[in-house]
Amino acid sequence: MGDNGLTPCRPEHQAYLSGMNQNTEVLYNDTCPVCRFEIDHYRKGAKNLAIRFDSLSMAPEWGISPDQAARRLHVMQNGTLFSGMDAFRVLWSAIPRYAWLSRVTGLPIVRPALDAAYDQIAAPILYRAHLRRINRSR
Repeated sequence: MGDNGLTPCRPEHQAYLSGMNQNTEVLYNDTCPVCRFEIDHYRKGAKNLAIRFDSLSMAPEWGISPDQAARRLHVMQNGTLFSGMDAFRVLWSAIPRYAWLSRVTGLPIVRPALDAAYDQIAAPILYRAHLRRINRSR
């Protein structure tokens, strides 16, 4: 247990605990209305911060395919790539108004449930909707 009574997070997740004042890049599915709405909201809260928001078309520059990028949120912070709920936590920690959300969702009791909900419910639903949008546009 740490001084604050919380179990320290795994070493690979330490980056988002000190997200403030670090270069943060976000890769999101801008073709998804839900994703776009949420990221636009964070973009407003991130004015004047070192956060760059990249659309799906930038995925190859991240070293991943657009299809992989459409499956979940990706965030790069100081050269470390995060995806899924870890990516959200990194993004939230980089925006002062949402730093609390990063801490709360990283708590030992909360983290596994939210990670599973994102990985097994939210991300697959949004990805299937993405595939339907692509198929309709063909």
